Amino acid sequence: MTKGYTIDFFENLKKIISINSYTKNKEGVDKISDIMTKWLIDLGFKNLCYERKEIGDHNLYLSPKTEGKKILLLGHNDTVFPKGTFEEYREDEEWVYGPGVCDMKGGNMVALQSLRNIYKANGKIENIDFLLVSDEETGSDDSKQLSSKLAVDYDYCFVFEAAGENLEIVTGRKGVGTFTIDIQGKASHAGVRYEAGINANLEASYKLIALTELTNLEIGTTVNVGKITGGVGANTISPTAKLLLELRYKQNSERDRLLKALEEISNTSYVNGTKSTLSGLIQRDVMEANEKQHKLIEKIEELSKEKLLTEQRGGVSDANIVASQGVTTLDGFGPFGDGDHTIHERALKSSFKQRIDLMTNILMYHQEFKQF
Repeated sequence: MTKGYTIDFFENLKKIISINSYTKNKEGVDKISDIMTKWLIDLGFKNLCYERKEIGDHNLYLSPKTEGKKILLLGHNDTVFPKGTFEEYREDEEWVYGPGVCDMKGGNMVALQSLRNIYKANGKIENIDFLLVSDEETGSDDSKQLSSKLAVDYDYCFVFEAAGENLEIVTGRKGVGTFTIDIQGKASHAGVRYEAGINANLEASYKLIALTELTNLEIGTTVNVGKITGGVGANTISPTAKLLLELRYKQNSERDRLLKALEEISNTSYVNGTKSTLSGLIQRDVMEANEKQHKLIEKIEELSKEKLLTEQRGGVSDANIVASQGVTTLDGFGPFGDGDHTIHERALKSSFKQRIDLMTNILMYHQEFKQF
């Protein structure tokens, strides 16, 4: 069995890194999809394309199915870098640099090379599908419904976001939601008719304190009012105000508590006469560590003959979406890197080989037994 990466691996990586695939650059994202499609069709996959007009197409690559457990590999083709901001690719002895080398074109290449190894060894691939979406970096607002719908067809999901510093895999991610509270008061001259006004800014201040008190750092719950706007000028009682806030939580019970409290705070008029409207949603629900993950990790450790380090992260990924559908999901199977979302993004070359070897072992076992 061929393991690790071939001499063409970094050439392939350079090819997709060198094409700008900013989420809003549909042409660029679709070019990446075209390249990945060709490579995967060469391995016997069929492409099911979900065409989009404003963003890049989402693509599901399907292998033939037999009896046994089904695996979904999950990645995204988009990056955060608009044209002209960061389009460099370079290497030195230890690192490879460029937009997406760790988040997550590098991870997609780990998945691809592992599939190549399986195909070379067996001449076929079965019960493994590969989903590449195009809008993860902007919250998966379009693709999350698709990912949720598809997820129920699978028993296991491996996600190829970057590994931890010590090659940890990810067993948990916080849920996240973004909300806006619009407050309506009544304008009045602050000097002549102060008492006739209804101060929306004052209402916002009470709501700010109430929302912040929902934070519980001991269990990983945070509520951040990141932006406040309101008012007309110093001599006018503020007629309107707006709060933009984010929720993050590690437990489903905390999600429920936060949503209930958010409704109550929004509906409470701390300043008589104000009215408030709440809007927003949970963008990605929590990915909680669980016993099924633990058993899968134990099996992977048996196959790889090494201890797998794990971690939980405050940041979100599409792993949240699939895990929330009850699929046994593990994340962080990409290479280790740092500087992601900055012009200093890089990935450690040696971590590619480690991750490809690990995933090749996992998928090879599955191909033989169709289970773990």
